[in-house]
Amino acid sequence: MTEIVRTDVRGRVAVLTLNRPEALNAIGTATTVRLRSILDELRDDSRVRSLVLAGEGRAFSAGADLAEIESFSTASQFGAFVGRLTEVFARLQDFPKPSVAALHGLAFGGGLELALACDLRVAERGTRLALPEMKLGVLPGAGGTQRLPRLVPVGLAKEMILTGEPVDAERAYAVGLVNELAEPGGGLAAAEALAERVAQGAPLALAAGKRLIDDGLVMDLDAAIGYERETVSVLFCSDDRLEGLKAFRERRTGDFGGR
Repeated sequence: MTEIVRTDVRGRVAVLTLNRPEALNAIGTATTVRLRSILDELRDDSRVRSLVLAGEGRAFSAGADLAEIESFSTASQFGAFVGRLTEVFARLQDFPKPSVAALHGLAFGGGLELALACDLRVAERGTRLALPEMKLGVLPGAGGTQRLPRLVPVGLAKEMILTGEPVDAERAYAVGLVNELAEPGGGLAAAEALAERVAQGAPLALAAGKRLIDDGLVMDLDAAIGYERETVSVLFCSDDRLEGLKAFRERRTGDFGGR
């Protein structure tokens, strides 16, 4: 039976591939359940230091599974569906190991919301990114209206959400929504290379860095700086800090154990 989300561990990087190419990797309940299970499995896998999220076939993801949505007859059914998406995207954002989305073709609707929950994004030139829900008479419901304006200028976030029109990868890169552009066909390799560079960091510091940035954005600046001070003080006592200093003196890459 074909896996709806394929997992490949390549060195220190786990590649999670949405595997419904015939449906442009539309995200339904089965996909969210599998993603949650994979994240739970990888959380304590010491081999894995970073993640790549990719899509099989012609697109990263065309969005939420409209065929499943059309089967709903009540608002509560739709709300439960959106809740499952929201929960797994939040789990990805809070995952202690950094993640990179490898975008190509389309990253629409729930597909873009999945990419927004990742820490970094690589897109092939020609990729289109959109939150087109307005054209269907609804709005993004799995974090799109909240994560997008935290990443791009508010004016662009409103343009994308209120018009539903896509932006291309080049514009997304220019405003910081995409961290790196790749040539067509090269997005996954570029995302894996970026994830590998991230994976060279100390695991405790990587997880703490994610928390500091994400939590600090919604804190008062003085409180956030205090949180930063407390966090780096704890890291000072770690074995990884001692290894980092030793590696620096010996002019080599640190061999961090996450302790």
